[in-house]
Amino acid sequence: MPTLTTKDGTSIYYKDWGAGQPITFSHGWPLTADAWDAQMLFLGQQGYRVIAHDRRGNGRSSQPWDGNDMDHYADDLAELYNFLDLKKRHCHRPLHRWRRGRTLPSVATAAAASQRPCSSAPFRHSC
Repeated sequence: MPTLTTKDGTSIYYKDWGAGQPITFSHGWPLTADAWDAQMLFLGQQGYRVIAHDRRGNGRSSQPWDGNDMDHYADDLAELYNFLDLKKRHCHRPLHRWRRGRTLPSVATAAAASQRPCSSAPFRHSC
């Protein structure tokens, strides 16, 4: 079971399937990465690398008492992106756009499903 241990010791479960241009998926409350299986399977078969994680407090990730807020969710995703060495990717589902500039100033996090890659430039637009 692939996991990443964050700076605060939380274990984050993730799925990383396929190869090619990465597409990341982020679930909402109270779901898990499994919510995206059908989309991930389809896109993986189309030649994409597809990645989804269980947010802290959900599914196979740790259930910490503290840190179940938007700031930590975005930090966890930023750590996962860095851990997987994701530089440029397609994004699916908005992930805390209000916070992404502080968390990932040089890498796009997430926006509504898009047919074009996210920019690796600073956040001045939506993907």
